[in-house]
Amino acid sequence: MVAMALRQTARTLVARGGMRMASPMRAISTSSVVRSDALFVHRDTPYNNAAIPFSFTGEFVPEAQAIIKQYPPQYKKAAVIPLLHLAQKQNDNWLSISAMNHVAEVLEMPPMRVYEVATFYTMFNRTPVGKYFVQVCTTTPCMLGGCGSTAVLEAIEKHLGIKAGHTTPDKLFTVIEVECLGACANAPMVQINDEYYEDLTPASVVAVLEGLARGEPVKPGPQNGRLNSAPDTEQRTLKEKPYGPGQHCVPEFA
Repeated sequence: MVAMALRQTARTLVARGGMRMASPMRAISTSSVVRSDALFVHRDTPYNNAAIPFSFTGEFVPEAQAIIKQYPPQYKKAAVIPLLHLAQKQNDNWLSISAMNHVAEVLEMPPMRVYEVATFYTMFNRTPVGKYFVQVCTTTPCMLGGCGSTAVLEAIEKHLGIKAGHTTPDKLFTVIEVECLGACANAPMVQINDEYYEDLTPASVVAVLEGLARGEPVKPGPQNGRLNSAPDTEQRTLKEKPYGPGQHCVPEFA
């Protein structure tokens, strides 16, 4: 009854002009289009379109065959991630649409399934990068370890003359910031292509970049002389002889 009375009151007010009903028309609002390299959409470009041929060649052919043999024939599509990584390695560190199509053809799976994998994992680059793809870890352990990842990143940017997220004009280096790369005991560190360079300082990371730019083999791993993740100065743990069975136990358990 109350609801009916309210509706009747509203109609009376509208009839007397004391109340206006809301217009059924809705205003149209627009916003600027935000473009991003991370869009999960392929757009043909002169350097990335399906008309550009791609197939595994040379040393990558037997490697691709070896990867596929690790899986039962009916489940060979499970090899999509390692094959995409192999295609990216052959294609100068990035995945073109032709490379993804070739992987789909080799594994006899719909191309869309390959696109879904390639756009999901950040380790796949869908745009061209430099010959040396420098990934600087700036997560907490690297930020706090040694000189800190901030100093390492600043040294890289200053030496190459670019900011993170960009490529040098000679297409030799691309620099990005990444999350933890799993080498926290050797912080700060960077990954360049498939290699880890650890225990860095601003001077040592510049030395690594200079060596790569000259085409010289640069030894990966710790750059301060220590062995893998061994103590860098002196042994800090396990300094005493391990005690034997029964030692430090109460008499009845000795």
